[in-house]
Amino acid sequence: MQTRFRINRTYAVATFDVAMAAISFTVALLLRRGIGNFWHESSGFFVEGIAAFCVISAIVFWRMRIYRGFWRYTSSRDVAKIGWAAGIVVLIFVALLFAATRLEAYPRSALPIDFLVLVALLAGPRILYRSFMERGLRGFFQRGNDEHRIPVLLLGAGDDAELFMRASLSGSAANYRVVGLIDDEEGKIGSHIHGVRVYGPARELTTIVRALKQRGTQPQRLILTSDSFDPDRLRDVLDAAEGLALPLSRLPRMTDFHTEDSSAINIKPVAIEDLLGRPQAALDSKEMAALIRGRRVCVTGAGGSIGSELCRQIAGHEPAHMTLIDSSEFNLYTIDMELSESHTHISRTMVLGDVRDKGRLNSTFEAARPQLVFHAAALKHVHMVEANPNEGVLTNVLGTRNVADCCVAHGVAVMVLISSDKAVNPTNVMGATKRIAESYCQALGLSLAAKGDAHTRLVTVRFGNVLASSGSVVPLFQRQIAAGGPVTVTDPEVSRYFMTTREAVQLVLQASALGARGAGGEIFVLDMGEPVLIKDLASQMIRLAGLKPGKNIEIVYTGLRPGEKMAEELFHEKEPLRETSVAGLQRAASRPTDLSQLQTQIERLCAAANARDSEATRAEISVIVPEFHASETKPNSATGQRAAQ
Repeated sequence: MQTRFRINRTYAVATFDVAMAAISFTVALLLRRGIGNFWHESSGFFVEGIAAFCVISAIVFWRMRIYRGFWRYTSSRDVAKIGWAAGIVVLIFVALLFAATRLEAYPRSALPIDFLVLVALLAGPRILYRSFMERGLRGFFQRGNDEHRIPVLLLGAGDDAELFMRASLSGSAANYRVVGLIDDEEGKIGSHIHGVRVYGPARELTTIVRALKQRGTQPQRLILTSDSFDPDRLRDVLDAAEGLALPLSRLPRMTDFHTEDSSAINIKPVAIEDLLGRPQAALDSKEMAALIRGRRVCVTGAGGSIGSELCRQIAGHEPAHMTLIDSSEFNLYTIDMELSESHTHISRTMVLGDVRDKGRLNSTFEAARPQLVFHAAALKHVHMVEANPNEGVLTNVLGTRNVADCCVAHGVAVMVLISSDKAVNPTNVMGATKRIAESYCQALGLSLAAKGDAHTRLVTVRFGNVLASSGSVVPLFQRQIAAGGPVTVTDPEVSRYFMTTREAVQLVLQASALGARGAGGEIFVLDMGEPVLIKDLASQMIRLAGLKPGKNIEIVYTGLRPGEKMAEELFHEKEPLRETSVAGLQRAASRPTDLSQLQTQIERLCAAANARDSEATRAEISVIVPEFHASETKPNSATGQRAAQ
């Protein structure tokens, strides 16, 4: 049988490095003594000296593992490591030589020469090899075939842009040819990266593209390489790119690589969250982790959009145990399978049950003994709850009361109720039921504090619209655009607050950390900037798909549906704002409510809902929430078409 001979790369590099040490030793003596006097003056010492120097080098190089690095990825850190290794070799050699000969056999001035030559011989071939691999034959052939590569213009001249340009020479982005960069920083404008000029600022995109076109290097794509671009500027760039027929894409973020082949750079469309009218909030993850680590946590509605993301982030903070409750078997199964693959070491219990069933909750809490409870179970779709008000009451009001009562009965440290901005001056049943749920948790929390029994803190978190959550307008628009339109919007002036799923869940965790040391009953809301017009959101999504609103995809206005408002509010006028220790997080004091009276009212409300008496249910809601004024908007005739909520 024929055996294929293979050279071990590590041994080959180690042998090369020791050989370079021998050559550096010889070259240093030659440069110091000259060719004519070299052998005459060194014959009695050369063999022993070069042998000792090579042995020392082999040991030092092995200990510092300089032969382990890939030459193709040689960096300044590798060169510095080589310098340290060479310096150590020379110092050890000098110490041994001094002990043996008092430095009489070796010229002292040859030592710094030896050091410099050794560094050059070790680092030089590595740097040349990397340069060759990046700009050598592959780069030569690619330059000869530039017509087959897509010319692109990069938005942002930072480290990510440089990495992309390097990859475009011979790596995973070799299908692209960078013809220019755009940056707003004055110090960068006019400079070059890998021979490509930095233009700017971004507001001059149209002028820059026209100038490149005149030079025969017209870009075919604009790629965003920086996450620091202000959303307003990014929207302006999108407008200009649309006028130039340039598709706008972005490099993947570091967090995108966990689901992709990290050896490839996949250019992505700009995500809609990149165009939010504010920077995404970054909250205190250390405080969240400290609250969760080592504690027993329960999540209701664990399989929903918010609940499942809560489970993911909570699992990442190392809880002692997780209890996941959901009434949907499929949703519970899905999040269980995901956690079983991503967090196999986290102990957890799956509970198939409904928050309406207080007996089921009591037995679950008794067995699980949770210390933190995140109540995400709810009916949240406005038009669905509007058509089914009794079910909305039984889940959103009765279910929340059951969870809150169980938390108090079983000594839970913190319960976080996930509410909605629709609870402020509600015009629909969903918002009104959420307001009642808020009132109960606040009244219960304040009552406990008044009695000196503040073991359980009840905290409320209000969300705006969560991008890409189930039932959100974003996936609806995506489906409508994919189908060729039209995109349906209720009214040209309707607006909403938007936040990302990551922000929403971090808000819940941050609020739980603050609420754990608060007085109880507080409401936490993320500073969400200015509301976004839904028609603008629809228009931006159409353009991000490479299409033109009104030309390729029509926007159709369907009229407000029953229960919908033109604009949402984050706080009621009777909820004074207070500062928090976390930037971007707002806190409002609760509106005082008598707990015993509220309990009586909720009993009557739940009785009407259980009797399926919708008229009585709406009447009881109006008693509990005086500001609730049911919208008189009539259903639109275009039935079957869903519009923005």
